[in-house]
Amino acid sequence: MSRRTVTRSAVVAAAALLFPGGPGGVGGIGGTGGAAARARAATGVTLRLPAPTGPHRTGVTTLYLVDRSRTDPWEPGISVREVMATVFYPARTVRGFPPAPQMTAGAAGSFALYGHRIHPELPEAGVDWRATATHSHTGAPAQAGQRRPVLLYSPGGGDARTMGTALAEELAGHGYVVVTVDHPGDASEVEFPCALAGRDEVRPTALRDDARKDPRLFRTLIDTRIADIRFVLDRLGELAAGRNPDAAGRPLPEGLGRALDLRRAGAYGHSAGGTTAAEAMYEDRRLRAAVNLEGYLDHAPEAPGRAGELYPVARYGSDRPLLLLGTDGFRDRQGLEASWRAVLARSGGRALRRRLDGAAHGVFTDYAALAPQLQTAGLMTAAARDALVGPCGPTRSVPAVRRHVLSFFARHLPVR
Repeated sequence: MSRRTVTRSAVVAAAALLFPGGPGGVGGIGGTGGAAARARAATGVTLRLPAPTGPHRTGVTTLYLVDRSRTDPWEPGISVREVMATVFYPARTVRGFPPAPQMTAGAAGSFALYGHRIHPELPEAGVDWRATATHSHTGAPAQAGQRRPVLLYSPGGGDARTMGTALAEELAGHGYVVVTVDHPGDASEVEFPCALAGRDEVRPTALRDDARKDPRLFRTLIDTRIADIRFVLDRLGELAAGRNPDAAGRPLPEGLGRALDLRRAGAYGHSAGGTTAAEAMYEDRRLRAAVNLEGYLDHAPEAPGRAGELYPVARYGSDRPLLLLGTDGFRDRQGLEASWRAVLARSGGRALRRRLDGAAHGVFTDYAALAPQLQTAGLMTAAARDALVGPCGPTRSVPAVRRHVLSFFARHLPVR
């Protein structure tokens, strides 16, 4: 899995290992180093995301949210907790509103330089990450006359929310409002719309190793993510009530707040995000259903060979619908078994399990579509592609993931 983190006391050392030249070389995009990063990002192959299949055209906007009740767990110099989120939604019209890029320019520049440190299967050069376009239109007005179920997405450890774009667009195209959430300090890179003391405009990850090796670090990682999700739910409540929660005061698309029905809210997530989605639902009754895309439901073991302490959702079971979706190619399938069996046994039929064959852990992300394109372009070997997403081609894997997630939410949080 790509869950990587370090203790705060080791951040500088970790950054030196991950990013030669020090952490400023990563976060300084926008200065001299930023210009070089953008130049590198703007050369190479252009990758394409799969088109959504739903009946609705989709709009997109971003939210910059600041929780002043928390400090940042990964950077003691930041006295608040910042969260970036992207909102995908059915649009009334997209005419005159440009398609959004998958990544902002600064995020793409950072990812071009350092993405392969998170996922070694990725090429070190040869891709114009800034050029990948979404199928959603920036700032388009939301459809009027109907409040829609809201789904929150938490990405895998070390991944940014941008690599969950294709599934989010698919769900939005079928009538959902989808909010993808970054967890700064954890995510590979996060670009913010404004400056703040203690961080750079583009904040790199502080992660460098498998958090399952350190129980305390894994606990911090998941606890922070759950708090982030609950905080985003709070701010979405403000949006639904007619207020603008964006901490920078940026204007929001017309009708967006009136499109949210937070009485029908759910969560889904990949890897560490799957752990987050399931446990956040257990802890917060505003979440009515959740999908765990191959995330552990136990704490990291205290010692090799010992079982990890179960999260409450696995210890006591779920009283709301929960889908566990895994793959046959996940390298630590056995590591999932105890906690997944526990939640299935204790949920009274409300939890179910499904598996994708011919797939690997990254198949739940945009890499399912992007890795085969990299292989075709000669930028990724077949072995690397199989390790990242599995041998199953995107014409099978992408629809399969979409079908499982969409049908689950359509059953338990239907669009009316």
